[in-house]
Amino acid sequence: MQQRSLGSTGLKVSRLGLGTMTWGRDTDEHEARDQLIAFAEAGGTLLDTAAGYGDGASEELIGTLIGDVVGRDEIVLATKAGISRRTGQRVTDTSRGHLLTSLDASLKRLGVDHVDLWQVHVWTDDTPLEETLTALDLAITSGRASYVGVSNYSGWQTAQAATWQRAVPGRATLASTQVEYSLLNRGIEHEVVPAARALGLGVLPWSPLGRGVLTGKYRSGTPSDSRGATEHFGGFVGVYLDERGRSIVEGVARAADGLGWSPLEVALVWVRDRPGVTSPIVGARTASQLRGALGIEELSLPREIVDALDDVSGD
Repeated sequence: MQQRSLGSTGLKVSRLGLGTMTWGRDTDEHEARDQLIAFAEAGGTLLDTAAGYGDGASEELIGTLIGDVVGRDEIVLATKAGISRRTGQRVTDTSRGHLLTSLDASLKRLGVDHVDLWQVHVWTDDTPLEETLTALDLAITSGRASYVGVSNYSGWQTAQAATWQRAVPGRATLASTQVEYSLLNRGIEHEVVPAARALGLGVLPWSPLGRGVLTGKYRSGTPSDSRGATEHFGGFVGVYLDERGRSIVEGVARAADGLGWSPLEVALVWVRDRPGVTSPIVGARTASQLRGALGIEELSLPREIVDALDDVSGD
């Protein structure tokens, strides 16, 4: 798998990343092992998790696989902090104290002394931005993280954070921004992508397959074994099962039929090759599904297909 530079940094990552949001909850140890093996065998390196995924269960599971399935130096290990559900409710906290405590807990669960990329998972209005960013500086200077980034920031938030970090020599410059991006959700093209490109941040799209909808699996209903059928993901998937979503999915399906590809391949190649994108983060339910995504390495979309998809999915 090709490697790309993460923004303007020297960090190289595979141009597809492996997401682990469901690991330790819906994805058990055996399935996670099979996915990681398939990913590593395909040349994948970027492994993405977060302290809030399964309240740490994802990181704990990854920790059991590092050194067993893959060597520590064979992966680019990325995690995030700022979202917790330990109280039963979604809680956001980007204070310096909470972020650094969360990072230490992540390192313990992962069984490592540092992560390659540490990201603030969400913007909050409760903590001054400059305080949040000092946590990133301390993570770098203490050796607990090699690179830092943000996640789910709007365009102006991304620009403000990146500019603040560049204003004074010695601060930790931002390497990346992780945001939702797919043919079903192109909102970041207006401000986030231009800000990231201007300020040297690599874009890491999450849900590049439109929360699974762009695979075409929901065209005739909700499969009983799909994420859309689960209590905790039903609403998450359902937002794209509207008339606009159906129109875009049908456009992807027509393109796939014409190319002899799967809808998954069309949708994933489209986002992988968009301007500013470094590495889409793909989360799969099974290793078989993941292998379908990993098979796109040699594929590229013809210009006329890209134009047609832009037409059907544009604002």
